[in-house]
Amino acid sequence: MQEHNFRIGVLTLSDKGSRGEREDESGRLIGEMIAPFGSVARYQIVPDEESRIVMLLTSWSDELKLNLILTTGGTGLSERDVTPQATEQVLDYQVPGMAEAMRSTSMQKTPHAMISRALVGVRGKTLIVNLPGSPKGVKENLEVLLPALPHALAKLAGDDSDCAEPVR
Repeated sequence: MQEHNFRIGVLTLSDKGSRGEREDESGRLIGEMIAPFGSVARYQIVPDEESRIVMLLTSWSDELKLNLILTTGGTGLSERDVTPQATEQVLDYQVPGMAEAMRSTSMQKTPHAMISRALVGVRGKTLIVNLPGSPKGVKENLEVLLPALPHALAKLAGDDSDCAEPVR
């Protein structure tokens, strides 16, 4: 895999993780899987609080100008699962094909994938991706996106080359 120099943020949403009651295996795994794409410029664990998530996604996109923000956790149906609501508030537009690809692949493994509310979208020049909270879910979902990420991030950064490159 070709090395890239994108600036990446990893945001773990977990009440227990933010209190130190649970190790952040998902955030660590994201860091490992995304390493060929650039450096993790920001990493944080915060509780499932919508206003705080909105503030961090906005700051990391607008002020830090990260190319990619990967969130983990808070995409299910429980009352505290507010990651999609927070993400929706900050997005300029969604990239539904990426979210659909994650759910479609996960559905081949578990019917529970259909309750994922994960979003993928863009704020400014930043791609924001909601991933599940479990390491297994992170691995399965992020693997689906990895082949398309360099192209998507290059386009957001201003690459004006044609998109019709053949798949190799």
